[in-house]
Amino acid sequence: MSEKIVSLNRSASHEYFLEDRYEAGLVLTGTEIKSIRQGKVQFKDAYISFNEGEAFIKEMHIAQYDHGTHFNHDETRERKLLLHRDEIRKLNNKVKLKGYTVVPTKMYLKNGRAKVEIALAKGKALYDKRQDDKIKTAKREMEKALKLR
Repeated sequence: MSEKIVSLNRSASHEYFLEDRYEAGLVLTGTEIKSIRQGKVQFKDAYISFNEGEAFIKEMHIAQYDHGTHFNHDETRERKLLLHRDEIRKLNNKVKLKGYTVVPTKMYLKNGRAKVEIALAKGKALYDKRQDDKIKTAKREMEKALKLR
C-alpha cells in the first residue's frame, strides 16, 4: 500500500488534544482530485459537521485546477466524508458532549484515492499550549547539546 501525504494540519495538535483517529474517504469532483494530487490543499479553518447521519468537511480549501475550464470546482465547498454508520454515530455523540470537536489532521493519497485522517479533539487551554511549548523547547535544546559533543 503506497501512501503519499498531501497536506498536514499542524495547528490541530497545537490547538487540541487529539484522541481517536479515523480514516475517511471523500466525495470529490474531477478537478478536485487533480488539485489534491498537485498538493494544493489547506486545512486552515476546516472542521467536520454532522447532518442527518452524514459527515461533512467544511471550509477545507482545495485550489482550483490550473488547466481546468469553466467546469472548475468551488474551492471551499462542503464535501461529504465516507465513514461507516457506526463511526459517524459514535463521533456525533461525542461532539454533543461539551468541549469535543472533530478536526481533519492530514490528507493523503492511498492507492490513488484521497483519504482524510480525522481526529476526535478536545480544546486546549492557554496553559496547556505553553506547557507543550516548554517541552518542545527543552527537547530541542537537548538535541542541540548532544549534537555539539
